[in-house]
Parts: sequence; structure tokens; C-alpha cells
Amino acid sequence: MFKKDNYEICRKVISEEKTDFLFRYMKLKQKVATTLLSKNLISPFDKSFGIVGGDGQVNYSNSYACYGDIAADLLLEDLHNLMETKTGVKLVPTYTYFRVYGKGNDLKKHIDRLSCEFSTTLNIGGDSWPIFLKNKKKKIIKVNLKPGDLLIYKGMELEHWREKLEGNICAQIFLHYNQKGVGNIYDGREHLGIPTIG
Repeated sequence: MFKKDNYEICRKVISEEKTDFLFRYMKLKQKVATTLLSKNLISPFDKSFGIVGGDGQVNYSNSYACYGDIAADLLLEDLHNLMETKTGVKLVPTYTYFRVYGKGNDLKKHIDRLSCEFSTTLNIGGDSWPIFLKNKKKKIIKVNLKPGDLLIYKGMELEHWREKLEGNICAQIFLHYNQKGVGNIYDGREHLGIPTIG
């Protein structure tokens, strides 16, 4: 189990080559979604290409988010064993989410939902931007991650947030797991890679 405060930082869990590829991939996916929406080639209600301009926690025209992306879901599988080693419990993968944040974005204070017993944020690239956690004793913990670094934390227990991004861009992938027997595997999806719940 975690050493203290229900979180752990793991450095360089994926290679520089992989983070660079994923960073370019995420920015291109944002560009594709923006183009398709602006040319009315997809409905604004179609979330299979991601969410441009706000998802409830981050609401800015220059933000982008995507649920259940295939590349991110493959990382969910790839890091499963590491997560079990670090947490000391048997886990099932639930879902992934990623965001490309733009200048001036922030992340509202929140705790995660029931499919996020063990949450992670994986820095993919862009400008340095800390995440803040608040433990049960109300102590605020500031965590800085470099590309390829992973923060594991109890998402349903630790309130977390980000202040305004002073830089131009930051990309993060969130990987979520539950203890085996708790909640739905794949967040209720038939299998990994499905971009919507159900």
C-alpha cells in the first residue's frame, strides 16, 4: 500500500519516445475534433472524438478532453501490473480520460467518482504545471510531474485540483482502477476502447 497520505509518485514510467508520440497524438486529436465540429461534420452531441471547450471540471474554449481513447486504454492495460505492485491490491481497470489544457485553464477542486478508487495522472507533455492534493488532515500537497511521471492517489478520498496554467499547454492522461470486486470493470463498457459509457 502507499507509504503515506494515500498517494505515490512514480518517475519515468513511460519512455521519452512514448510521451512524445502521445503528446503529438493528443494535440492532433484535439485539432481533428475542433475541425470536424467547426465544419459541422459531426454533431456537437457526438463525444466519440472528444470534448472541445469544456467538460464540467475544465470549461475553457481552448481545452480538450477525451474519454476511453484507444491509445490511453492500452496504457491502462500496460500499467495494470505496476498499479497492483504500487497499491498492494488486485485491481480491475475501469477507464481512461485525457485532457489537453490551454493557457489560463484550471481544474476545479473535486474528488473522483466511484470508478476511480485508484486514480492516476500521467504527464504527457507541455509546460510544467503542479497538481494539488488535500489529505485527510487538510494538509495541501503540491506535486510536480515531468513527462513520463505518474502520480497515483486515492481519487475518491483526496480532493485534488490545479490552479491556472501560466504556460501555453499541458497534456495529462488519467488512468483509473478499482479493487477487484468493487464497481464495474471497464466502467460498464463491453471492453476497452469504447468512447462512451454503456
